[in-house]
Amino acid sequence: MGKNSVSLRGKDVLALADFSADEIQTILETAKEMKNIIHRDIKKVPALRGKSVVTLFYEPSTRTRSSFELAGKYLGADVVNITAGTSSIVKGESLRDTLYTVEAMGVDAIIMRHKAEGAAEYASKVVSPVIINAGDGAHAHPSQGLLNLFTIMEKKGRFEGLKAAILGDITHSRVARSDIQGMRKMGIEVHLAGPKTLLPRYLFEEDGIYVHDRIEDAIKNADVINVLRIQLERQKAGLFPSPREYARIFGINNARLELAKKDVLILHPGPMNKGLEISPFVAYGDNSAIQEQVQNGVAVRMAILTHALTGGKEV
Repeated sequence: MGKNSVSLRGKDVLALADFSADEIQTILETAKEMKNIIHRDIKKVPALRGKSVVTLFYEPSTRTRSSFELAGKYLGADVVNITAGTSSIVKGESLRDTLYTVEAMGVDAIIMRHKAEGAAEYASKVVSPVIINAGDGAHAHPSQGLLNLFTIMEKKGRFEGLKAAILGDITHSRVARSDIQGMRKMGIEVHLAGPKTLLPRYLFEEDGIYVHDRIEDAIKNADVINVLRIQLERQKAGLFPSPREYARIFGINNARLELAKKDVLILHPGPMNKGLEISPFVAYGDNSAIQEQVQNGVAVRMAILTHALTGGKEV
C-alpha cells in the first residue's frame, strides 16, 4: 500500500465533500486488498495492532456498527462500543463531556453516529482522536457512500460515463447526500426521483445532477439504481399518501426494471421495506448486489480505518 501517493493519516472522515477523487480512489483500491483478507480462514492482520477505536452510537444501527467493529478487529485494533441507551449518556451527560471522557482514555479513533447534523464535525473540533462519521442526522454517511462506490467499481469496472438513479426520500437521506457527493466526484451522472414532498429541486439541481418527477425518467437506461429506505414515519407526517400508493408510484419493481440497462446494478442501504420501495423480485434478483454491499462495507471500513490511523503504509 506504500504505492499510494495520497496520505489520509489523521484525516477526519466527516463527509465525501471533503475528499478528492484521488483520495476516494485510494480508499477504494485499499478496500480491494481488504476484501481478500475477509475471505481468508484467519481474518487477522496486524495493521492496527496497538490502536484503540471506540464506536459511539446515539442512534441504533446493526450494519454500520457491526461492520466497523469487525473492520477494527480484523486489523488488530482494540474496539470498544458505547451505546447511548446503556451509558452515562442516559443520565444526561453532554456530548462534549462524553467526547472528553473517551479522549481521556487514550483512543485513536471515534466512530460516531448522532441524530444531529454537524455532530461529527463538532466532535472533530473539540477532541483530538480521528473522528469517523457513521451518520449525522440527514447530513452525511461517508462510509456508506464509499461502499456503494466500491460495489459499483467491482461490478462495472469504471465510474466515468455511468448513469445512476437514486430513488425515494432524498431530502431526509444522509446516504443520498453522500452518494451524490461521491458519485459526482468520480464522474457519474446522477438522476434523482421521489415524491415532490421528499425531493425539493432547489437543494440538488446542479451540474451533473438531474431531478425528475417520474421515477421512470430517472431509471431509463440507468447503469445503477440505488433505492433508499422509506421511513414510515414520513407517511404519518403526511409527506406521502400510503405505503400502497408509494409502492405503486415510486417503488422499483420488475416492470420498471425493464426501463434500465439490462445489466443494471441494484443497491439498497438496508434494511429493506420489501413490497414498499423495492419488490422482493428485484431485491433478490440477478441484478441485486444488496447482500454483497454488506461484505463490501466491512472491506471499505477496514480501508478507512487503515488510512485514517496509519496513512495506509503498514499493511
